[in-house]
Amino acid sequence: MTKSFEEFEVYQKGIQLAKLIFKLLDNKTFEKEFSFKEQIKRAVISITNNIAEGSEYNNNKQLIRYLKIAKGSCAEVRSMLILARELDLLSQLEITKSYDLSIEISQNLSNFIKYLNTKIKE
Repeated sequence: MTKSFEEFEVYQKGIQLAKLIFKLLDNKTFEKEFSFKEQIKRAVISITNNIAEGSEYNNNKQLIRYLKIAKGSCAEVRSMLILARELDLLSQLEITKSYDLSIEISQNLSNFIKYLNTKIKE
């Protein structure tokens, strides 16, 4: 890998998602939901941290492993957004942008993994 993780578009989108999630959690409805807030924060932070950590190994197999973990964290964020909506902590309108971005990031991670897999086979 010649690029640093900060240059990866998927990493930059992960930062955008984290900012959106943290902003959503400023909502008064989360005042008493400390555990919920902390769990979704950990999950969204895990996306970018795993991209960063995996890239530092300079090994495509290791990077793929960490990208898969980031993809799992992305699904966790999405699941928690659904739960927040179902528990009436947030409305559908409030979660839409974050939810859609999490799907986009997940798709980008899948494409990145596919690309790296072709490089391993070459």
